[in-house]
Amino acid sequence: MNALSQFEDKYLEEIIELILYVQNYEFQLDISIDEQSDILDIQTNYIHDGGNFWVALNEKRRVIGTIGLQKKTDEIFILKKFFVYIEYRGGEFAVGQKLFEVLLEYAKQQGATTIFLDSPSIATRSHHFYEKNGFKVITKEELPIPYGYPDRNSYLYRLDLLGSA
Repeated sequence: MNALSQFEDKYLEEIIELILYVQNYEFQLDISIDEQSDILDIQTNYIHDGGNFWVALNEKRRVIGTIGLQKKTDEIFILKKFFVYIEYRGGEFAVGQKLFEVLLEYAKQQGATTIFLDSPSIATRSHHFYEKNGFKVITKEELPIPYGYPDRNSYLYRLDLLGSA
């Protein structure tokens, strides 16, 4: 049975390993840790300001998925670092959906009205997941707030939570 857990420092090395593996081995994006230094201090960059960060663990308590939420304003949040090892995507595991549902519930509890995210153009399966879960593609000019991301011809997405149950 897989478990979801809030971030703890003991998971940091495995989190970095997962993120770099998916980005650079699976998608060959050539993204360095320096381009995403937020993951080196998850407490400060996610949790401290009202966001959160979760990991999915397999039966051996190893990190198999991650998802982060950064609070930008009282109502605007950014979904970041959403990664799952390929063997745990979809099907019987549906780790990504479980992580997303935990993030969504938390965001609503925090008063979020809008969630934004970026996704590299090559990550077509991710795009399908986001669109299936209500996200809409937007342009960079439609972002109401600036936020940094390692742009790899990225798509930007917006999810409006007002009126959603």
